[in-house]
Amino acid sequence: MSNPLVECIPNFSEARRPEVVEEIINSISSVSGISILDKHSDLDHNRTVVTFIGSPNGVEEAAYQAIKTAAKLINLNIHTGEHPRIGATDVVPFVPINDISMPECVEMAKRLGKRVGESLNLPVYLYEEAASSPERQNLENIRRGQYEGLKKDICIDSSRKPDFGPAELGPAGATVIGARQPLIAFNAYLTTGDVKTAQKIARDIRHSSGGFRFVKAMGILVDGRAQVSMNLTNFRQTPIARVVETIRFEAQRYGVSIHHCELVGMIPQEAMVDAAKWYLQLDAFLPDQILEQKLAASKLEDHPKLASQDFIDKLAAGTPTPGGGSAAAHTGAAAAALVEMVCHLSIGRKKYASFEKEFIAILGLAGELRSKLAMAVEKDSEVFEQFMLASKLPKFSPEEIQKRAEAIETAAINAALVPLEVARNALKVTEMANFVAENGNLNAISDSATSAALARAAITGASLNVRINLVDLPENGIAQSCLKEIESILEKSSKLEKELNLIIQQRSNLKI
Repeated sequence: MSNPLVECIPNFSEARRPEVVEEIINSISSVSGISILDKHSDLDHNRTVVTFIGSPNGVEEAAYQAIKTAAKLINLNIHTGEHPRIGATDVVPFVPINDISMPECVEMAKRLGKRVGESLNLPVYLYEEAASSPERQNLENIRRGQYEGLKKDICIDSSRKPDFGPAELGPAGATVIGARQPLIAFNAYLTTGDVKTAQKIARDIRHSSGGFRFVKAMGILVDGRAQVSMNLTNFRQTPIARVVETIRFEAQRYGVSIHHCELVGMIPQEAMVDAAKWYLQLDAFLPDQILEQKLAASKLEDHPKLASQDFIDKLAAGTPTPGGGSAAAHTGAAAAALVEMVCHLSIGRKKYASFEKEFIAILGLAGELRSKLAMAVEKDSEVFEQFMLASKLPKFSPEEIQKRAEAIETAAINAALVPLEVARNALKVTEMANFVAENGNLNAISDSATSAALARAAITGASLNVRINLVDLPENGIAQSCLKEIESILEKSSKLEKELNLIIQQRSNLKI
């Protein structure tokens, strides 16, 4: 059964009045089915970050109630703090956690933004994945000049017009709403009160000034101590340990060191495990070596069937869904997981150090593709069920016949677009599988080859589903475009298969 979960991490411009923070939190917890996971208040920043989780509808409603409450209680005209801000509820990101896609979180952001703009009369800007333009993807661009600067510019500068709500700022300011991947908010305190040192280090490590691709950073003074305040937007491609060690190295140039570090809000377990592996040099470490994880897995309802076994049972049940499209997506996800496995077995090995940078990048991308392909398992069933519903529409009058035909065509195209995306992602997995087969750990070459074989099977299955869904449609417009693209993907897949065969023969005694 589908159990979609969304995480929301709103930032409020208040920390020094506990009663205000409590009222905001109460407005969140008043919504049924919401679980508050964390609350972090910083007096110097004068900012509170709340993390909560729940169903999409519940999370959307809780976010609205929080924005409404904060707007009544926080006045930006008298607010002060170290952290940049433009609103009482400064930023509201939605993060997909389980059984929900990024596009669905984007739609949540747009719905909430429209509602806040219209019913609360607040300016709303969309950012990250929900941004209405490339310039607004970056939160820093929207927050330029902070509340005071935006208050002047919003009325006269068309580029600063909000996506929703009035083009003027009241005491509650504006709110930025969006959808993004998991982010780690992390601060490093230095053994100095010189804020310029923190600012120099922040400049060295942040992407906008030539540093790490997935790091945003600034130097500020907190409680008399210089702090490098950071957001890590992709911990897989820019690991937290690498950032900390770079800060330590840069700090030594100025005769200081890291005093301590601070985590703001939640962090994915994978990021902590990766940091532990790096510092302890546990190259061959596997996540199931963590005692608590092993115990939790062993206690799951007296060893229920694995999710994969449950999926296999559903395939065998004789129901229309899940079917071949879902099976193709499931197979593609397994292929991506094997690429991740080979990367893990190659990273940190001296013999493969020349390609370590590439392995790290592939590891992050393979993880993203695995998530997308896994979500497509359910999505494929959903779109096919919509097609079946369209086929059952009445067809007694000419109007009904026309309406039914249009609904079937739309549903058929939607049913083809999901496996087409599966094929696209599986092709990317194939390319990565070939790379790790050629350059990765030789002991895992059969795993690389298996990954490529599974990805190729996913492409074949997905292509069949694309074509069967479009078989009765005229070969023009979207249908023709889809068919043309799937043929191109099949050709590329065939070429990659031949390349893999050569790689396997050159690197091992395996005969393909």
